[in-house]
Amino acid sequence: MRIDGALAGPQDQAMTENFTGSFTQQEPIPEEGIAGAVAIMQTGRLHRYNTAPHEVSQTALLEEEFAASVGAAYCLAVASGGYAMATALRACGVKHGDTVLTNAFTLAPVPGAIAAVGGVPIYVGVTPDLVIDLEDLAGKLDRARVLLLSHMRGHICDMDRLMALCNAAGVTVIEDCAHTMGAAWDGTPSGRWGKFGCYSTQTYKHINSGEGGLLISDDADGMARAIILSGSYMLYEKHRAAPPPETFAQIKYETPNISGRMDNLRAAILRPQLRDLATQARRWNDRYRVLETGLADTPGLRLIPRPDKEHFVASSFQFLLLDWAADAVADVLRRCAARGVELKWFGGAEPTGFTSRYDSWRYAPSPPMPQTDRVLAGIIDMRLPLTFSLDDCALIARIIRAEVSAVYQRPAAAQ
Repeated sequence: MRIDGALAGPQDQAMTENFTGSFTQQEPIPEEGIAGAVAIMQTGRLHRYNTAPHEVSQTALLEEEFAASVGAAYCLAVASGGYAMATALRACGVKHGDTVLTNAFTLAPVPGAIAAVGGVPIYVGVTPDLVIDLEDLAGKLDRARVLLLSHMRGHICDMDRLMALCNAAGVTVIEDCAHTMGAAWDGTPSGRWGKFGCYSTQTYKHINSGEGGLLISDDADGMARAIILSGSYMLYEKHRAAPPPETFAQIKYETPNISGRMDNLRAAILRPQLRDLATQARRWNDRYRVLETGLADTPGLRLIPRPDKEHFVASSFQFLLLDWAADAVADVLRRCAARGVELKWFGGAEPTGFTSRYDSWRYAPSPPMPQTDRVLAGIIDMRLPLTFSLDDCALIARIIRAEVSAVYQRPAAAQ
């Protein structure tokens, strides 16, 4: 390759390449899922409780299969991951005015779920490894009786230590596993550490029904409350991955219905995807490792370490431009965008798209958190759809590496 009449080297080539793929294009729904959805539409019985005699609904089957996949006693399919979190909070007895601990580094549906039940978030800091700051958590455990733990962007903290802290303080843990379906810490699946595990099946998650959520638990009373809350009325016996009917004897009278059920159409789409999750997880991680290798030792760029005990599923990729000047970070984003690479920044002054930070959520205000602000100011985030090939990921890494290096070489790029 020649640039301006001169023979180009590898660095010059990296500065001229562009990526033309889409960061929001997912793979098609599997043919089995499409056929299942069509079959449901042909019956007209989309509502989960509208079944023919002796028929088991697609939604009940999905719940049973998901519970088995993670080793949970019970599972409930609902309308969204956010609804799953709010339901778990209500089932744990969180009421108006109650404080709830949660991550400062997360997305708006997490504090939104707390606000939806009238709770008051107390934010816990983030470390440069993008996990909840356990030292900060230890200092705040006396301020709430529930922790809504967000495994944000698929990064899992030391769950043994977190649970030891919370158990000693009598704090109930609810896990937000929107980014960790199929992931685990030290062999225990994400979502199986706390009283409830909450998952999302929104389009950009590990299985895709457009919108949807799943809630798991081993707690019979808690799951009975969740099932009534979801809008089962007196049809709870149609659930298979549910506590026995006698569990509902008193709960059915004292628990409101706040309808948020999943329908059979979405369940039919999800069931074959769930069966293929392990294969898809390997494909995501292959792409992640290509990016990681391509960005290793880039001046000014910090990769996120993955502990040996963490089995992650990488549907996104993050790195840090830690202690960079804000205008230099913004310039990296502009330069990458001009070459087709869409990066998101948690340090921006204003929320953008789905990306926001704790000081944007003015319905749930917090005092400043300087150490967390330092980390958030450097977090760069990127979707990693399976429509990207391994070669695409290598190209994206070359582009990011070139643009970060170019900006970093300028005086005063870092603060």
